[in-house]
Amino acid sequence: MRKGEAMGGAWRRGAGAAAAAAVVLLLGSTLACAAQPAGAGEEGIGAIEGGTVRPPQPAPPRRAGEGEGPFRRLVIRGATLIDGTGAPPLGPVDIVIENDRIARVASVGYPKVPIQPRARPAPGEREIDASGMYVLPGFINAHAHIAMAEQGKVGEVPPAEYVYKLWLGHGITTVREAGSFNGLKWTLEERRRSAAHEIVAPRIAAYAGFPVGVEVEGAVRTPEEARRWVDSIAAAGADGIKFVGSPPDVMQAALAEAKLRHLRSACHHAQLAVARMNVMDTSGWGLTSMEHWYGLPEALFTDRRVQNYPAGYNYNDESDRFGQAGRLWEQAAPRGSERWREVITTLVQRDFTIVPTFTIYEASRDLMREARAEWHDEYTLPTLMRWFAPNREAHGAYWFGWTTADEVAWRRNYAIWMSFINDFKNAGGRVAVGDDAGFIYKLFGFAWVRELELLQEAGFHPLEVVRSATLSGAELLGMADRLGSVEAGKVADLVIVPENPLADFKVLYGTGALRLDDATGKPIRVGGVRYTIHDGIVYDAPALLADVRRMVAQAKQREAAAAR
Repeated sequence: MRKGEAMGGAWRRGAGAAAAAAVVLLLGSTLACAAQPAGAGEEGIGAIEGGTVRPPQPAPPRRAGEGEGPFRRLVIRGATLIDGTGAPPLGPVDIVIENDRIARVASVGYPKVPIQPRARPAPGEREIDASGMYVLPGFINAHAHIAMAEQGKVGEVPPAEYVYKLWLGHGITTVREAGSFNGLKWTLEERRRSAAHEIVAPRIAAYAGFPVGVEVEGAVRTPEEARRWVDSIAAAGADGIKFVGSPPDVMQAALAEAKLRHLRSACHHAQLAVARMNVMDTSGWGLTSMEHWYGLPEALFTDRRVQNYPAGYNYNDESDRFGQAGRLWEQAAPRGSERWREVITTLVQRDFTIVPTFTIYEASRDLMREARAEWHDEYTLPTLMRWFAPNREAHGAYWFGWTTADEVAWRRNYAIWMSFINDFKNAGGRVAVGDDAGFIYKLFGFAWVRELELLQEAGFHPLEVVRSATLSGAELLGMADRLGSVEAGKVADLVIVPENPLADFKVLYGTGALRLDDATGKPIRVGGVRYTIHDGIVYDAPALLADVRRMVAQAKQREAAAAR
């Protein structure tokens, strides 16, 4: 199934314990998950179950030279604007930022015509010459994880600084932490430090993972416990709730209480729960968004209620789990059928959001492409490469029996899945961009850009892709009054790119896009984000990515030294 929402709890404690832990937070991986007890105070909210693993190292204090500003007046000159609303590009424009807000967006002329000085806003305290460049709203990662404590079982836990700089280096200025599986208390403190710009990090929306499962301490089992748990995480300051499944009456109670507490919600409809409730049920109970795609094919069943599992299927065998997941969409009602249209119409009427995370499953349809992605050599920590490798006890590492037939099935699966998401979008449905990186060979930042390419593959116009990556994400988070588009009065979260992303989203990768230099006849790299502006603070994106490369090189050196 879907990769790894993940965890935060203790590593599987042997085969017997693993069987008992089948129903776990986070999609039910073979890992027990972190959970916050019902009615828990700060201690429970911050705890990592088991005590044998620790959350990622928090980001260090922001150092001198890491970001400039905010400025009393910052002016970006001569850019082409892609504003995030779906409107076509406009330029040249000058954008005036005062402190952390966009004060003015001024059209200052016409392409290939000299700009008259009198048409331009007054000088600023700091100016950026963006002539020939493109400006977009800060990107929003609607399904993110700040590394995972469990990754420490195969080496050093990726530090938060590593993850944040990969995100900011790719223009991501806001993330929805989908579950806070390193502990809600830990995530809330990182959110606070980010908001105060004490650290180099995107804005963080902290969703607490709903505790369910056989071996999860403090698991919620009754509607009354669910209401108390929601009250506790609301009092702690959570922005929302991440569900993976639960008894239906318990989830209904939690969603009703969440609405009263003005908390948003997300759900990965895990296969252990979806036979009792699919997206047509949960969206009717008030669920804000769904993650991935589980719960959609099941809502489209017309000749069955349960997926066609083989008799020998075992959910704890992830080769079974992911292999059969790739055969699920073909069991749903066909595209254009009455049931297909009914589900889309209902979800649109309910103002529902889908965060498909196409990218996280992509190795299932082409393992070699993901395992040998060009950025792994310089940007992927050794711990993560071990975490991704075949392992019967690690979530999302199901390559110990993966076949050509599995990949072919997943390619067909993608074709149907993508057609549903495109039809949903065309009917007025909201689609946001998330990557769920940190699993299945998907690296922070790079995976998010890949999601843009996959949305285009699904049929989205590039402008629709950008809207999903910006304004739609802001709407999902309830932040569209402040974020998601380049408009006067909104927060100054911006991305400045030397190349046109509408022509090729590959120019957003930290490794850039491959081109041929006609003057020399040699291949060159172009693109990459030049500046990421977050709350009016200007970050040098290449410098952030250089820090990441340094961290990876140092980690490799430490491991080599330890091996000698």
